[in-house]
Amino acid sequence: MKTFESRLLGIEQGEVTLFSDYEDGGPMWTGNGARARRDRVRFSRPFARRPAVQVSVTLWDFDQGTNARADLAAERVTEEGFEIVFRTWADTRVARIRVGWIALGQMPNPDDWNLY
Repeated sequence: MKTFESRLLGIEQGEVTLFSDYEDGGPMWTGNGARARRDRVRFSRPFARRPAVQVSVTLWDFDQGTNARADLAAERVTEEGFEIVFRTWADTRVARIRVGWIALGQMPNPDDWNLY
């Protein structure tokens, strides 16, 4: 469980289209084997400490002729942002993916002294 010392809780959310590979024959649509796509998200203001980040698929468009294999994660989370990572493998064909995200964490308190 994550607890917060401050009364200032920050919540930021957004949505990102990671790719639309069917339009230009990109690797998620035409490739085979292990593939990954990363996208860096920057928060509008930094959190005081590393926030909790939740990601979820808000649109998926998979080919009907192959299994839908997908792994979605928030990685490299810092006070300033994080990376959305989508992975697939084998013969899965993914036309496009859109991801929603929410970050919750402690915000800097203007009354705190920052001595470093």
